[in-house]
Amino acid sequence: MRDLELERKIEQLEEEKMHLRLDADVQKLETEKLRKGKNKAEEDLESLKTDYKKLRLSIITAGLGKTSEQWPMRLEKKRSRPIGGKRNFKRLKHETRP
Repeated sequence: MRDLELERKIEQLEEEKMHLRLDADVQKLETEKLRKGKNKAEEDLESLKTDYKKLRLSIITAGLGKTSEQWPMRLEKKRSRPIGGKRNFKRLKHETRP
């Protein structure tokens, strides 16, 4: 009678052990899946940061990154520049002297 109870208890413990191993395997798989997702998200974030930096540089280079207050100053600077660059400016300066 005692042996039969011990055998049942051993069977229960072995079954519980098997379920715990399965649970551990499932947890490992879920952890690995989350880790891969995190790595992918980090890669995507770095890619977006790089693209953003390139875009900002392009905007600045094109002069599109100005605020509404900066545009009148930029336009005024362009209007005051001589046409044709420095060479024409020097020529015009010499021609207009009395």
